[in-house]
Amino acid sequence: MSVPTNFAKGYSRAFWVSNTVELFERMAYYAVFIVITLYLSNTLGFSDIEASLISGLFSGGLYLLPLFTGAYADKIGFRSSLIIAFSLLSIGYLGLALLPTFLESTGLVEYGDVTVFNGLPQSQLRWIIVPVMIVIMIGGSFIKSTISASVAKETTTETRAKGYSIFYMMVNFGAFVGKTVIDPLRHSIGDYAYIAINYFSATMTIIALVAVILLYHSAHTAGEGKSMREVGAGFVRVLTNGRLLALIIIVTGFWIVQQQLYATMPKYVIRMAGEGARPGWIANVNPFVVVCFVGLITRFMAKFSAITSIIVGMFLIPLSALLMACGNMLGSDIVSEMSNITLMMIIGIVFQAIAECFISPRYLEYFSLQAPKGEEGLYLGFSHLDSFLSSILGFGISGVLLSKYCPDPALFESRAAWEAASVNAHYIWFYFAGIGMIAALALLLFAFITRRHDRKKQSAA
Repeated sequence: MSVPTNFAKGYSRAFWVSNTVELFERMAYYAVFIVITLYLSNTLGFSDIEASLISGLFSGGLYLLPLFTGAYADKIGFRSSLIIAFSLLSIGYLGLALLPTFLESTGLVEYGDVTVFNGLPQSQLRWIIVPVMIVIMIGGSFIKSTISASVAKETTTETRAKGYSIFYMMVNFGAFVGKTVIDPLRHSIGDYAYIAINYFSATMTIIALVAVILLYHSAHTAGEGKSMREVGAGFVRVLTNGRLLALIIIVTGFWIVQQQLYATMPKYVIRMAGEGARPGWIANVNPFVVVCFVGLITRFMAKFSAITSIIVGMFLIPLSALLMACGNMLGSDIVSEMSNITLMMIIGIVFQAIAECFISPRYLEYFSLQAPKGEEGLYLGFSHLDSFLSSILGFGISGVLLSKYCPDPALFESRAAWEAASVNAHYIWFYFAGIGMIAALALLLFAFITRRHDRKKQSAA
């Protein structure tokens, strides 16, 4: 079939198809991931630390593998990569949905009228979750590198910043819808929602798979069919790029704090504000603010360098963590019908989302401009290493801090005993504020050193 070279304001059909299927993938991912630690603890019976470890390794692998799958995607082409990705994701999400039923069929647990697996803390069968999540992890890793790299392929230097702004808007719109689904389910069918939500996610990825098969065709095929030696040479080049590695490590500080929307916040607000808290809706503040402001902020910062925009966002992130801490330090509720925990969490997330608007689109743009033709998948896959590091560190730190400052109430004989153990729960956010401030100061130093180096290089030329 013939593919028009331009579609909707100068962007190609492949650009819009890739962004649309990214929206469906984000709906699927966030619907599951916003409650993944609750699924692991409440449904499969894992402890806080075990649930954080599994979630962190899953999220970490999701962001580590793009370095490899991105290079492979350049070789086999983005269309084939997307078909592989959505096939694996559909299988994985269906696996999460069917796993409790499989465990029930072992005869070790009886449920009553509704199939809800309440955990086998002493059984090794619950670890079957690991290979299921590995399937999702591999499928998602193709998405991470391929979609963002497709934006690079389908835009020019002049349209790239706006292209990534559109991409990031779609990402967050999908995140908003995905997170919106879970709370009505949780309040209508209880813990069974953590199982049922996986059917929704599988449906979204199946729709995306069909869309790719029928609609995705790109005229940009540079890099396809390259030899494994050429793939390896590009791999070495990107791994030895000291400037990009330094930026990845620094921006990891931002993502460690941002990861707490999923690692800490759901358990924190339910334990501190009560079972009536709605972590899915609270987390939705982030994508809602991003969708509303990312285009505006990108246009406003267009005359500034990508690093300048990232610096602004980095100094907002420690402020967001401090605002979250305030909820447990205030007296009577400021807003009727809303606890201070919820109120200050929402305000902190607003600041976090604004920081993300300054950072994420320009960060991806920065990496895409470093990528040679035909290696966009590799370089954009490499850009996700900050999320790999933040997942491992963020979820690991979260599990330790939750156990120390905001433990599971079920572990205590009385409410009074739990309240005494969690009186300093807000200390959790002080740790993350410190991490964010160190990262922001490190980025200032990075900008100073790299700009001075570039000036010297230009003078020598």
